Amino acid sequence: GGITQIPLDFQFDFSKEEIDGVFPFTTPVSVKGEIRNIVGVVTIEAEISFTLDVFCDRCAEPVKLDFEIPMVHGLVSSLNEDDNDDYILVEDMKLDLLQLTLEDIFLALPSKFLCREDCKGVCTKCGANLNNDSCNCKKDIDPRLEALLGLLED
Repeated sequence: GGITQIPLDFQFDFSKEEIDGVFPFTTPVSVKGEIRNIVGVVTIEAEISFTLDVFCDRCAEPVKLDFEIPMVHGLVSSLNEDDNDDYILVEDMKLDLLQLTLEDIFLALPSKFLCREDCKGVCTKCGANLNNDSCNCKKDIDPRLEALLGLLED
């Protein structure tokens, strides 16, 4: 019975992993936590922390984004019909922590990488980064409004 704990403290090199055509893992990915065995129930509880070197999806500026992702899984040596995705099958008590870490990261990543939440992006006409400077381009006027403006000017 009792409680057994195995500390986890790993650094993984994911520099060969590609996301959208770039290789953003320029520094090691850290996994810190523990595997606990409490009366035959084995859980992994850890935190994955890493930095991605990516380009903002709005303004295309290079940006370093720091992530901290909780990794919590139940580990079982055999799956029952009722068991669901919360459990990870560990046969022969071998856990592929690297693969698990990678899967958790990809599940948790946002669909867009932004340098900041309110990134204004770039001007579609002149390409100026609107976070840094406003450009003098006139905003396109909706053609339906243009007809109205024409009437107003007469």
